[in-house]
Amino acid sequence: MSKEDMIELQGVVTEMLPESRFRVRLDNNVEILAYGSGKMKLHRIRVLVGDRVTVEMSPYDLTKGRINFRHPTAKIEHVPSPRRRH
Repeated sequence: MSKEDMIELQGVVTEMLPESRFRVRLDNNVEILAYGSGKMKLHRIRVLVGDRVTVEMSPYDLTKGRINFRHPTAKIEHVPSPRRRH
C-alpha cells in the first residue's frame, strides 16, 4: 500500500462537534473523528446527525477521517401549501 492510498468506509454521523468535526460510527462499529472535505464546504453541503456518509481514511491513522460524500436520504414528500390570494 502506497502513501497516497486511502481506505473508504461508510458510516453514520452520531454527533456534531465544534470546529466542523463529526463523530462517525462506521459499519464495523468503530467510532472515528471526521471532518468535511473542502469540496463539501465549498458547495455548502450540510452534514447532520443521522446522515449516512462515506469516509476516507489514511492507513496510518485509523482514528481520523475525511467525509467525502453524504448519501441521499429518503425524501419526504412535499405537500404544497395553499396559495393565498391578495
